Amino acid sequence: MVQSRKERKAAEKSAAGIELSHPDRSGPTETTLLDWATERKLFDEADARQRAIGGKPIVTAPPAAGEPVYVGRRGGDGDSSAAAAVLTTTADRVLEAMLWTVSLCMLHFTLDVLVQQQYAVNLEWPVIITRSLRALLVFFPLFYILHPHASSPILVPGLPKRYQDPIRQTIFFAVSIAAGCHLIKITNNYGYLAVMKRSPPLGCLWVWSVIELNLLPATVSVVVALAYLWLGFR
Repeated sequence: MVQSRKERKAAEKSAAGIELSHPDRSGPTETTLLDWATERKLFDEADARQRAIGGKPIVTAPPAAGEPVYVGRRGGDGDSSAAAAVLTTTADRVLEAMLWTVSLCMLHFTLDVLVQQQYAVNLEWPVIITRSLRALLVFFPLFYILHPHASSPILVPGLPKRYQDPIRQTIFFAVSIAAGCHLIKITNNYGYLAVMKRSPPLGCLWVWSVIELNLLPATVSVVVALAYLWLGFR
């Protein structure tokens, strides 16, 4: 509601007559929720319950294969009998592989749809879904074996542990260059049927290999693919 000039002046005069004072800091005079909880020892009960259900602290060193991983914290009395194993390292490795392979399957599905849209082909969704699920079955064992995990750092038995990561990096470096260059080759030299069939799995393999590499070899592999594109198909 719009006030007139006269009404505003009257409001200012009435407000000017209000005396300023400090707020009351004497505290509540009646029982508060904090007092009520303290009287019934609810905080003590909560602490006792936390100590009863608390687990072992998470260790910083990687656990051995098959050893359960604990979450939570140790109770105040030092009793670890109430700690519960929530996930074994094998299950953690399987779930990690499943998460990554499902993501690669989604990427395969997307690339399959895009390449068919590029050539104006009628989309057959059951066929596309079947190919994506087939890619999932292929990528899962590959990822499970090649991807490094704390519970299974050994890729080649018999070799020292310090050689395992360089071997993995060498494999992914070679795969990234081969997949990237071959993808560039088929998209420039082959017919549309070959492109539609081979591009999605090669694209997934290329992306996954580059992700697994460290920064320097990943950059080098991408530069090699770009150089192959520039020198071979310009």
